[in-house]
Amino acid sequence: MLQTGNKTAGSRRPRRAWETLPDDQLLSLRFCDLKLRVQGTELEDAVLRLYRELAMRGIRFRPHCWLAQEWFSPDGIPGIAIPFYLAHRRLMRIERRFMREVEGGNRNWLMRILRHEAGHAIDSAYQLRRRSHWRAVFGPASLPYPDTYRPRPGSRRFVQHLGAWYAQAHPTEDFAETFAVWLKPRSAWRREYLGWPACAKLEYIDTLAKDIGPSKPLIANRSTIEEVTHERRTLRQHYEQKLARYRMPRRSGADELLLKVFTAAPRSRDLPKASSLLRELRHPLRQQIMRSGAFSEYLVHQVLRLMIERCEALNLYVRGSRRELKAHLLWVIARLAESYEERQLPRVSL
Repeated sequence: MLQTGNKTAGSRRPRRAWETLPDDQLLSLRFCDLKLRVQGTELEDAVLRLYRELAMRGIRFRPHCWLAQEWFSPDGIPGIAIPFYLAHRRLMRIERRFMREVEGGNRNWLMRILRHEAGHAIDSAYQLRRRSHWRAVFGPASLPYPDTYRPRPGSRRFVQHLGAWYAQAHPTEDFAETFAVWLKPRSAWRREYLGWPACAKLEYIDTLAKDIGPSKPLIANRSTIEEVTHERRTLRQHYEQKLARYRMPRRSGADELLLKVFTAAPRSRDLPKASSLLRELRHPLRQQIMRSGAFSEYLVHQVLRLMIERCEALNLYVRGSRRELKAHLLWVIARLAESYEERQLPRVSL
């Protein structure tokens, strides 16, 4: 459980014996061996900041926080599970090595996710989804969480907060995303969403907060789920399973798409190989498609790696102008990423 303190996070963080271990030895440790906690870390400062933001909005509720293997807020438990790697910079480095990104790895990103998860927690604390007005605004929370969802980037019925138009995934995510936008200090949501149907949802939360804010939560369950202090799996087992969950199928329709862009029968063997060109363009392609906010850096990295592997296996060569080719490659990356995300979506409580 989180305990408050007055010292700065940097001055109170204890040294860990495993901090200087090489990756291979660190991966052999069990989660419970790491002795991780929120208290005394930079995470504690972020959680305390969340509490101040809730207080500024007149909300007395404070979600309890613990360390787990990923972000989530369990249904019926008004708390927030925070990924273990955010408790220590050494663990953030190994997360980046395997997953190519650290979700919540900077202060702005961390607070955005915490506000989102606080939306889930306050929903559980006050059983908001049972209210008829809540259901009228966001839809029934009882709807099954979909295996896939196809975002509508142009829709103004939903706020835009975490990226990938996540509010469109399910009514509970719509509420959590809308709550996060409303909660942000000095949020200009009335101006930014003026004329959007999503503004009515923000107005509803503004009214709802005045109603429930001073009240004691209906649910006071302080349980924790999947807390890493009790987890006996090793970090290596964790990453093996996590990578297997996100691994791209070896072909995944890539061959057909790549043959639309490259050729297996070049007029001259002096033409550049497709795999070499992809390696050369990998960074600018990744940067350009990441700016859309539709896909995670890890997924884009996996797609590009698959494309290079298939170009080598098929012995493909470049054809046409480079200028046109770049646009075609961005299209292929997006198609493959969309195909993968339709099969692998985050958990409801992300």
